[in-house]
Amino acid sequence: MGDHLKRLNAPDSWHVAKKTTKFITKTAPGPHNANAMPITVWLRDHMGLARNLKEVKQILHQNDVIINGKACRDPKMGIGIFDIIALPKINKYYRILRDKNGRHVSIPIDAEAAKTRLCKVMNKTTVAGGKVQLNMRDGSNLLADNTYKPGDSIVLSLEPETRFNVIDHYPFAVGNMAMIIGGKHSGKVARILNIVKVPGSVPNKIILKDEATDATFDTISPYIYMVGTTAPAIAKWGHEE
Repeated sequence: MGDHLKRLNAPDSWHVAKKTTKFITKTAPGPHNANAMPITVWLRDHMGLARNLKEVKQILHQNDVIINGKACRDPKMGIGIFDIIALPKINKYYRILRDKNGRHVSIPIDAEAAKTRLCKVMNKTTVAGGKVQLNMRDGSNLLADNTYKPGDSIVLSLEPETRFNVIDHYPFAVGNMAMIIGGKHSGKVARILNIVKVPGSVPNKIILKDEATDATFDTISPYIYMVGTTAPAIAKWGHEE
């Protein structure tokens, strides 16, 4: 694996022009999966806040970009779904989501909403001392009690004095609200009607209802991201047109 990536081979989720230059910044190993978008691409190609990599580095080296409560200085650092990006010097805050085509979109939020972050629990392990470690979808982990289960979502504080404290919990359960983050229903927010367990290695089938249209549809469990209980906890989605 080289250090270079051609624009023509960039993931579709980045939604960048393919023929402007030959190469584009490649994501460094770190948060999220292979589709993680480098902060350089976000600043330059998506937001137009920089014209080239040199300007991106100048912005980052001044600690002007805060990702999930921590200053980012690596131009190759990857960002992904439900990351919170703060630009405090210009009073701009964004949440990264997916649109109906599976592309990364930046949803403007206010400073208060930028104080918390939603994370999906992928699994949990027992570490030294018998403590429970929650392993998140983006690759991060934290110590917590045994209340949370794989598939649940937790809300973490991004405030410096309480960073990584769990302040809310949305269980992966029938009747709760979920966002679809993959497949042909990507971007929809719907209520879970049934969880069909499938034997073997095939993902479980999830039946949901889109309350805006009363339509029912199904997807697989890896595409489910819990976002609330009786109603979505995030008021502004901005991409379901």
